[in-house]
Amino acid sequence: MVELNCKFLSSSIYDSLKEKTQKFVDKGNRAPGLAVVTVGDDDASHLYVKTKTEKAAYVGFVSFQYFLNGDSREEDVISLIETLNKDDKVDGILLQLPLPPHLNEKEIIEHIALSKDVDGFSSYNMGRMLKGEECFIPCTPKGILTILNHFGISTIGKKVTVIGRSDIVGKPMAVLLMNKGYDATVTVANSKTKDLKSLTLSSDIVISAVGKPMFLDSSYFSDGTVIIDVGINRISDSTRKRGWRTVGDVDINSLKDRDVSCTPVPGGVGLMTVASLMENTFISRERRG
Repeated sequence: MVELNCKFLSSSIYDSLKEKTQKFVDKGNRAPGLAVVTVGDDDASHLYVKTKTEKAAYVGFVSFQYFLNGDSREEDVISLIETLNKDDKVDGILLQLPLPPHLNEKEIIEHIALSKDVDGFSSYNMGRMLKGEECFIPCTPKGILTILNHFGISTIGKKVTVIGRSDIVGKPMAVLLMNKGYDATVTVANSKTKDLKSLTLSSDIVISAVGKPMFLDSSYFSDGTVIIDVGINRISDSTRKRGWRTVGDVDINSLKDRDVSCTPVPGGVGLMTVASLMENTFISRERRG
């Protein structure tokens, strides 16, 4: 198995962004500003926010963190977002997901200013992406495209199975791969797809965003398959001090002796998602002048 480790790739993106930001600021411009809104006390969300703010600081961005109680009303969250929309120091607004179940994620996302929607989740942004127009490419699909390009993995004419149909990964990923330039033949599946194995076995590239730990083992892949594992799942592990470890949707240990390529978890798509967020924030700053 060839491991498509993204640590070096993500580091090179941060170093490049750091250099670009410094040159941008040296010309008398304000540094890019990223606002992160977190609602509730989800441990994983707070860890992700910590990582994002650390990377923002490394590349020279200014980050603004807002923590709201888990019982906050929808209008409170929207009010904060609308305030950030008007703040000229903020170029990107990140609403950390998931939100507490009583809040309507889609409704709140629609209140993020289009020019600051660096996650690329709004309906308007998704519509522009569907039509192949200029937009913010959602961070995880963007990161996956960067991985494929970096490792020289062509999608032209290839059979690609995307497992997962979320607005965050599955749907935009399928659309992007169908666009001119990538020209893939795309099948979108899910955990309930009948005879999923027959689809993956006939695919050149499999992108799994199903969110089920070690859902796919070696028997799902043919030799030569490129596997992009988007899953970030916690499972119990008594050997770890914290009592758990992170695994992907793919049982990577079952692939060790196979002629396949696979992104690891951690060390793969997750790193590229954060790097892509920083890229989008810099793009937003440049567009806003």
